[in-house]
Amino acid sequence: MWIHSHVGILSSKSPDELRLLMSDPVSAAVAVGWAMKAAGWVASPIISELYKKASSVLNLDASGKHKELEPKILLLQRVMEVVEESPYRPCLEQLFSDLKSAFYEAEDILDDVEYYRLEKQIQDDYLKLEVATPRRNKNRVKKLLKSAVKKCNALKDEQCGMSKIELKQSLEKIEKVINDACGFFEQMNFTNKSNTNLTKPANSRGAVTTARPPSVVIGRDKDCDNIVAMLHDKEEGAQPDTKSVQCYSVIGIHGIGGSGKSTLSQLVCAREQKDGHFNLVMWVHVSQDFSVDTIFGQMSEAASRTPCPQFNNLDTLQTNLEKVLHGKRFLLVLDDVWYNNRDVRQYEKLQQILSPLNAGEAGSKILVTSRTKDALIALGAAEQRCIPMSVLGEDVLLKLFKHYAFHNVCVAADDRIRLEDIATQIAKKLKGSPLVAKIVGGQLRMRPNIDYWRISRDGNHLDDTMGALWWSYQHLDEQVRQCFAYCSIFPRRRQLEQHELVKLWAAEGFARSSDEGKDSEDVCQGYFDVLVSASFLQHGVGKYSSKTDAYIVHDLLLDLADKVAGSDCFRIENRWKRSGDSWTMEGCEDEVPPDIRHVFVQTYGSELINEKICKLDNLRTLIIDSAEGRTPVEEKVLKSLFVRLRKLRVLT
Repeated sequence: MWIHSHVGILSSKSPDELRLLMSDPVSAAVAVGWAMKAAGWVASPIISELYKKASSVLNLDASGKHKELEPKILLLQRVMEVVEESPYRPCLEQLFSDLKSAFYEAEDILDDVEYYRLEKQIQDDYLKLEVATPRRNKNRVKKLLKSAVKKCNALKDEQCGMSKIELKQSLEKIEKVINDACGFFEQMNFTNKSNTNLTKPANSRGAVTTARPPSVVIGRDKDCDNIVAMLHDKEEGAQPDTKSVQCYSVIGIHGIGGSGKSTLSQLVCAREQKDGHFNLVMWVHVSQDFSVDTIFGQMSEAASRTPCPQFNNLDTLQTNLEKVLHGKRFLLVLDDVWYNNRDVRQYEKLQQILSPLNAGEAGSKILVTSRTKDALIALGAAEQRCIPMSVLGEDVLLKLFKHYAFHNVCVAADDRIRLEDIATQIAKKLKGSPLVAKIVGGQLRMRPNIDYWRISRDGNHLDDTMGALWWSYQHLDEQVRQCFAYCSIFPRRRQLEQHELVKLWAAEGFARSSDEGKDSEDVCQGYFDVLVSASFLQHGVGKYSSKTDAYIVHDLLLDLADKVAGSDCFRIENRWKRSGDSWTMEGCEDEVPPDIRHVFVQTYGSELINEKICKLDNLRTLIIDSAEGRTPVEEKVLKSLFVRLRKLRVLT
């Protein structure tokens, strides 16, 4: 078995060799990228959804099978996260590949089953109409229906329409891969190693934030000024004893993970503590699974600067907080609020933490930071007071990056000049992210070596700085993750229209809803709204947009999408060239991966389609960019596509 063969190879290595393998930073970076695509894919409910679909064909107990496999799939996900830098990773790569192949095979069989169901429905309708149609119209209808049935029959060959037995075998293959994996994990004692992770969700929160600003903040003065002005706005509010009107208003900051929301709010806090406009300035970090009594306690301690007394019930704790806030104009920062608009209980908890705040003085303010605008609105922020994080300009980001890369670094003057030149080039790769600038700059500062910096500039190991974005991605629903990963098929900075994405996702079968009667495009529209709210899709502005309905994927987020999509998506941009009797990519000798399923072709060419695309037996999506290639696709090329690409779902 493949598992034991890999284990045998690895077990022959000495402990020192294994430690060296695990300590290699480039290998670690690649491992993180692999873990992103593996854990992200396994975490999705596509396997249970597949069993649900198959149950209608094979009379399976889908719910029972889901209960049986769910803990095993969860273990598989956890172990992949824990051993992402382990020497056992080759085993898991093969496992991941086998599992994915088995799933797609079963899904393709279901497509064939659905095709034959529709064909039979057409034939049955033909027979019914033949009986019911008046004689004068019968010949015409008969001719049309025969033509339709003939076209359906022309689409199939001896390889189409796998039997129910083969579908069952394919599902058994999936189950076997999962069971073999769990057996392997037990044999290698991975279950104990991942036990800590199993006690908490995979998407557990990061470090708790504080009100203390970082040592340096660059490029946020204007944003800080704007927010302070909004905080000082005079609004009509009630006096403390008036319960019908709130004494506070809400302002929110939203943006992707690592964009600087907490830093900006810390800067605002520091300024307000000096200015004295508010009697109290409180900072509370809101965890994902927060408890109301904990939040009340943190508010009380932040307001009184003394430990919160221990109370036996929530009502007493709330009363104590109201006494502390009574008659005082306060600024409360609720940092890193997470909100799922489908979670009614979470909404109720958010409203509950607001309940004692009306004891304050009129003119009080709440400043909320979140990855999603939905969280701000749920807490009462008006649309015009939901502030998106601005992207740092190139010059500002370079200044920030150099601060972290050169702080207290002592090198020769000539070396300093060369390092600064390399730093300028590296900063351009950081795509406007202050978090990445800080992390990469700090790593380089520890090794102010010209060769090392050059390797960093030219290599791909900067990929391990995407942890914040990966964290945000993990908190999306599984179906939304799949839609986001699909965006990796498009080139950078491409304007994506809302209706285009929604239709593509629906055609791919990404829509999954408990409401059987809900239209698939309506479901996918909901996924789109979530991605926009979470800033994974950003409204095109300025030079990136000429359409009012256009959205773009930030460069750093597209890098993340590329990783989580793995080998499913492939872009053929304007880099293909003819070389002898074969097509190659400039600067790349690799062929198009044979197991690819979604392809974007920027510039159309019939030879490219015939020699490259038509060989992709598993292809489901082919998008030929009409904006770049004005040449129409010839009829013979279309016929070739339909004949050879049996699994194609989208052609545009």
